[in-house]
This record gives sequence, structure tokens and C-alpha cells, in this order.
Amino acid sequence: MSGDSGQVSVAPPPGEVEPGSGVRIVVEYCEPCGFEATYLELASAVKEEYPGIEIESRLGGTGAFEIEINGQLVFSKLENGGFPYEKDLIEAIRRASNGEPLEKITNSRPPCIIL
Repeated sequence: MSGDSGQVSVAPPPGEVEPGSGVRIVVEYCEPCGFEATYLELASAVKEEYPGIEIESRLGGTGAFEIEINGQLVFSKLENGGFPYEKDLIEAIRRASNGEPLEKITNSRPPCIIL
């Protein structure tokens, strides 16, 4: 066995752009509301799909979970009342990385309710 550690490089070949590079996401969320876990889960899913993407988090006001892609608001929990589905955010990122126009994400999953 040679010195191969079994790890696979995920870097794109020279001349190719890593998927998601050039796309910048800002997620503003309410930390006292307990939304950090949702942010981390969403950020992890996005990074898995688009390793080259830039994701920034900011603390927001009460009830906030707002997502901007390249400076454009694409999701607002304050407007929709829930959280975005990962697939919808991934699709918005795909559109942004292809230079397509972005649309607001209107589907949302309800926040957890403890009875």
C-alpha cells in the first residue's frame, strides 16, 4: 500500500470554478429565539452542496431568520412565518451561481412547536 490516505480531493480541476464560488449568502437570525441551530444545519447542507460558497451569519431581531444571496433578500421568516426548505435554498444558490435572476422563496416549513 502506498502512502495514500484514502482522502479524495474536492478541489476543481485547474481552470474550473468551484460550484458556488462568487455567491455570497448572509443569514440574519435571532439567537435568543434558538435559531442558531437552524442556521448551522442550513449552512452545513449548503456547504456540502457548494463547498466554495461564502456564508456569513449576523444576529438579527426577534423572530428573524432572513437570507440574502448576493445582497438580495430571498427568504424572510418574518414574512413567511417558518424556515426555508434546504432544497429551495440550494435551488436559489444554483440560480445565482448561473447568473439567473433570483426569486423570493415563499415555501416554508413551520417552526418547531413544543406542546
